[in-house]
Amino acid sequence: MTAAETTKPLVRARNVHKSFDQLDVLKGIDLDVMPGEVVVVLGPSGSGKSTFLRCINHLEAINKGFIEVDGEQIGYRVRKDRLEKLSSNRIARQRRKIGMVFQQFNLYPHMTVLQNIVEAPVGVHGESRKAATENAMRLLERVCLSEKAGSYPRQLSGGQQQRVAIARALAIKPKLMLFDEPTSALDPELVGEVLATMRDLAKQGLTMIVVTHEIGFAREAADRVVFMDGGNVVEMGKPEDVIGNPQHPRTQAFLARFL
Repeated sequence: MTAAETTKPLVRARNVHKSFDQLDVLKGIDLDVMPGEVVVVLGPSGSGKSTFLRCINHLEAINKGFIEVDGEQIGYRVRKDRLEKLSSNRIARQRRKIGMVFQQFNLYPHMTVLQNIVEAPVGVHGESRKAATENAMRLLERVCLSEKAGSYPRQLSGGQQQRVAIARALAIKPKLMLFDEPTSALDPELVGEVLATMRDLAKQGLTMIVVTHEIGFAREAADRVVFMDGGNVVEMGKPEDVIGNPQHPRTQAFLARFL
């Protein structure tokens, strides 16, 4: 791999706009994320953080600009200088590169933990059940839940369910992981186990974009912190700069509530 290839962003977002009816939620977001980088996005409710995350894997269609993942424009292609929407099958193939963990765990209640993890690799991506099962067991060991393979979601704590959701997202072998406030639905005593799993993923070099209010996680695990407000990127930099010495008054006011 050449030096140029190693410095090419895995994610490129340029001038990304998103509106719902007359409400402008994203007002021109620019962001590069390098391979192996952990980017934590902070900001108040309604700042556009989760919407931006959903735009990256085309759960929301953008109105202007573009987002590329691994050199491929998500949801569209340029044809005769115009954006043309891709087919749903093509978008589904693009999403194979992207794993996502939501606020709610969204596990299938009628399936065991192991079945939840195996479902997408076998049913959607055509992997053999034997290979998918072996990989699922490795992932369960990775999130310290090997003994829960035969359990059902209702038999697990919230923290355990979210760790299964992380393993399920990893089962498609994504190049990029998106986390949308993964601890917000958890009781405080369960937050730590999920954050510990995410820290381990970060140490292993997985490229991650994390929307969270967990300032401690941002300080410890992030390579960069992005602060959003009102649909704009207000401040961006290393955790020690953005969290430890914020320059923008809006960032300062937000962090004062936590620090």
